[in-house]
Amino acid sequence: MRETILKEMVKILNGNEVAKHVKTQIKEEVDKLVGKFGRQPHLGAVLVGENGASKTYVNNKIKDCKEVGFKSSLVRLPDTISEEELLQEIDKLNNEDGLDGFIVQLPLPKHINQEKIIMSINPDKDVDGFHPQNFGKMALDMEAFLPATPYGILCLLEHYKIPTKGKHCVIIGRSRIVGKPMSILMGRKAYPGDCTVTLTHSGTENIEQYTKNADIVITALGNPNFLKSSMIKDGAIIIDVGITRVDDSSKPKGYSLAGDVDYEDVKDKASYITPVPGGVGPMTRAMLLKNTMLAYKNSFK
Repeated sequence: MRETILKEMVKILNGNEVAKHVKTQIKEEVDKLVGKFGRQPHLGAVLVGENGASKTYVNNKIKDCKEVGFKSSLVRLPDTISEEELLQEIDKLNNEDGLDGFIVQLPLPKHINQEKIIMSINPDKDVDGFHPQNFGKMALDMEAFLPATPYGILCLLEHYKIPTKGKHCVIIGRSRIVGKPMSILMGRKAYPGDCTVTLTHSGTENIEQYTKNADIVITALGNPNFLKSSMIKDGAIIIDVGITRVDDSSKPKGYSLAGDVDYEDVKDKASYITPVPGGVGPMTRAMLLKNTMLAYKNSFK
């Protein structure tokens, strides 16, 4: 009887649906502002090399731009490009009038210093939210471009009206893209937030002792099916950021996509859960549009 009740309670945090809702709102705003400002919001992307996942991601961003009425541009560069040549391309984008924001798609070739590239981006056009200036402003509760994935998670929690104040939030992973900013945002004095936050990572021993006591678990490891039902408590809220290609001969492409959460094992014990794919991923792309919209409006202040 108890298992039946839990199965009825579990709710899917549908990132595809929420992202569609966000994009509809953005398009309505764009339609109003283009007449006022005389031009479309403009998002650029820099793609270095031929990484398949990166190409797919950038192509999806271009498609998103078209849906909401943004102008988009793509700078494609060979993976043999030197660091100095890439810096010159970024300098051009930093100074391009009418370009509101741009992203440099990661990962970059090994001979290029990723930190140096991120530091070279104009913080006012850093719609990925990776520049230290934006990170610092976020940490101080100042207006900034939030990293897109954490921003997307906040919007999911808000859309589904999930209570966060006073909750224990355990984050697995300490990357600068997800884990670290997520820990700051979930601990801020605002909604969503106001949590007691525990940041765990690869060096954390007996991680189950933390996840078993968590009201909210946000995992961003890139370790397929890591989180099991035995590691969470009844009714926990599970946010799965991980997405990994796993060999699967039954699929036409030869692989399937798996999250950090063992979805089939966990879903009946959780109260809310994000699927993979279709959970956090679409929200990340939608937040890139929101950041570009903010940059667009800032450019007319």
